[in-house]
Amino acid sequence: MTASIPAFANNLPVKIRFGEGVSHQLPEVLAEVGATKVLVMLDEGAESFNPEVATLVEHLRANCGAIAIDWFHKPGGEPTIDQVDEATAALVSSGAQVVVAIGGGSIMDTAKAARLCADRQCTFAQYLAEDRTVPVSQRALICLPTSAGTGSEVSGGSVISDPASGTKAGIASPLMRAQYALVDPRLTYSVPATMTAHTGIDALAQAIAGMVAKCRTPIGDGIALEAIRLIGRSLVAAYRDGSDTAARADMACGSMMAGLTMNIADCTAEHSLGQALGGMKHVPHGLTIGLVLVQTLDRERAHVPEQLERVADALGVPADGTHDGSRAIGAIEQILKDLNFPVLRDISVTEQELEPLTDLALADYFITQSPAPWSRQEVLDAFTAAYAITAR
Repeated sequence: MTASIPAFANNLPVKIRFGEGVSHQLPEVLAEVGATKVLVMLDEGAESFNPEVATLVEHLRANCGAIAIDWFHKPGGEPTIDQVDEATAALVSSGAQVVVAIGGGSIMDTAKAARLCADRQCTFAQYLAEDRTVPVSQRALICLPTSAGTGSEVSGGSVISDPASGTKAGIASPLMRAQYALVDPRLTYSVPATMTAHTGIDALAQAIAGMVAKCRTPIGDGIALEAIRLIGRSLVAAYRDGSDTAARADMACGSMMAGLTMNIADCTAEHSLGQALGGMKHVPHGLTIGLVLVQTLDRERAHVPEQLERVADALGVPADGTHDGSRAIGAIEQILKDLNFPVLRDISVTEQELEPLTDLALADYFITQSPAPWSRQEVLDAFTAAYAITAR
């Protein structure tokens, strides 16, 4: 691949700066928002496993003048209630007026939830037990994604795990969005192949979900189709060669656009079934989405075949005269195969767990946004079909 995406700026619900090296504009953005005290939230050990993050941290320390910077390092894995509370305490203690989140969806979701809890002066559990209103924050949030997956840098959602109950709590509001997203493909260069696959499938799923959700809009469709085109042509390339800069740029842009799609429309059943798996098995979010993506979309195509035909076109699949959305399903199956994507048995799901997983999925919000209501049997059938796959 030789073509790349030129740098651009756009003022959407989040002020977006995209392009190679835009992460080094962070001191400029901090000055623009009038920051004097900043809390930077990072994935634990990020500087050691991501050279571009280490360079960014050095640049930030050398170019922020009199701005006081505190640091919060989040342990790896999905964000938990306890981690949100720790981040909230760090934010309150720092007195920061600006929060900077550098990392994947987990650290960005943690930052959103911590800012909310600091504003509400409560723990995350207390917030969930109360009226869940979201105030207008006086603290600016700046997100710099280091993976191409959740699009959390432009979304108003945050998903937090409760290890004690084995569930995930998703909260969302336009008021939770970051004020700035600095999307620098360089920050994704060192992402390992497996994580590239998992996060990339999550981004693709979000874009496609925005095409099938009952709350979809023409604006969302337009953004989604371009996200699908970019991800569809580059995910496997980025997986196979992480140094393919054009593929990495496509993925960074496609992921961000998929996040915008999710804000304009919503996710659907694939996220409900995936989050049920994540809550029970404590495995990465993107992995769980890919495990059930084909099965959920195969059900949805009976209700919105014309939308999945458009998805197939965006993926570059030649017309075959079927007109039933099956082209899109076949293309996604091929992508998963090319990514050597795992199957349910690889995360130790047993046949006996399919029933409780079904109940968890039906209790999740996203399944209500599917184009037609799911029956319990349909959810169980989707899990059963996924379980029947022994290898890609």
